Amino acid sequence: MSEHEHAGRCACGAVRFRLVGRPTDVIACHCQTCRRWSGYYWAATHVPRDALIIDAEAELAWWASSEFAERGFCSHCGSSLFYRRHDADRVSVAPGALDAPTHLATTAHICVAEAGDYYAIDPNTPRFSGPDMDS
Repeated sequence: MSEHEHAGRCACGAVRFRLVGRPTDVIACHCQTCRRWSGYYWAATHVPRDALIIDAEAELAWWASSEFAERGFCSHCGSSLFYRRHDADRVSVAPGALDAPTHLATTAHICVAEAGDYYAIDPNTPRFSGPDMDS
């Protein structure tokens, strides 16, 4: 695998994928849906849709989590892997599903107004109350 590709998979290995090109650094979302989806807060790196190559796509299931987005997960082990908005040209990928080393860093926290009361957010990383990094 070249330095411009990153491999990843779900916990059981049924869904394998590659990212072609460098993904963005990680953004952590603290909204209620992401917390319920992941069990904590959900973090993601982003790539253009055509930079995500999924092997064994039949093992991947999608859940319409809102009228504007859906979330991809392994139909066998339930690993939460992807988030994509219908109107966006990119897909969000769970960095925990990527093989190490990722060389990524968490650079922002969004929806912190909805953060859980059972964890602290790093005060040295930019925080935004809503889903946009201008809020």
